[in-house]
Amino acid sequence: MAIHKEGYKILAGGFIALLVLNVITALIWSDEAILRWGFLFFSVLLYVFLLFFFRLPARNLQPDPGLIYAPADGKVVVIEETVENEYFKDTRLQISIFMSPFNMHSNRYPVSGRVKYVCYHPGNYMVAWHPKSSELNERSSIVVETESGEEILIRQIAGAVARRIVTYAKQDQKVTQGEELGFIKFGSRVDVFLPLGTEVEVPILQLVKANKSIIAKI
Repeated sequence: MAIHKEGYKILAGGFIALLVLNVITALIWSDEAILRWGFLFFSVLLYVFLLFFFRLPARNLQPDPGLIYAPADGKVVVIEETVENEYFKDTRLQISIFMSPFNMHSNRYPVSGRVKYVCYHPGNYMVAWHPKSSELNERSSIVVETESGEEILIRQIAGAVARRIVTYAKQDQKVTQGEELGFIKFGSRVDVFLPLGTEVEVPILQLVKANKSIIAKI
């Protein structure tokens, strides 16, 4: 399994920091073997978690214009009709996926098409499952127009722990279903806004995986 490029600097810096801290604790606790080994054990666990967080499993799929795949790993926490005020300014079907720190955090395009809109918004850091996090938290919105003319909005949302949203989408870029859209670090949420009448394929609280789970059909 590969390591995501967004983790390279953090993993390198974390390794150096933990190494230095372990050298310091070895000097300070030279006569306290239990403390030294305890801190080393904690350091190894922390670094293994970082490796686990930045994992990048292979997730290939055959694009299908009639299907909408999950853009992220996590739990479906919202399936409802709601007014989307940023781009559509009308009522849409919203499906939201909450990603815990233990989920794979690479975000993928749920459909193929052309990127019509990309906008980053600074904001708050409320817990990602809060109803207002979609409008008030730090977030990045991407609209993809499919070949059939349907517009799908994908919104990356930072949570109480996540402090860094990375978006690779560019205006007018041609994208393929399953390609990497971006990355959110340390727990967050992804919303998908679909046309009314879209056939939902997942129940609330369902666990889904990016590029593997079908969440709706156009």
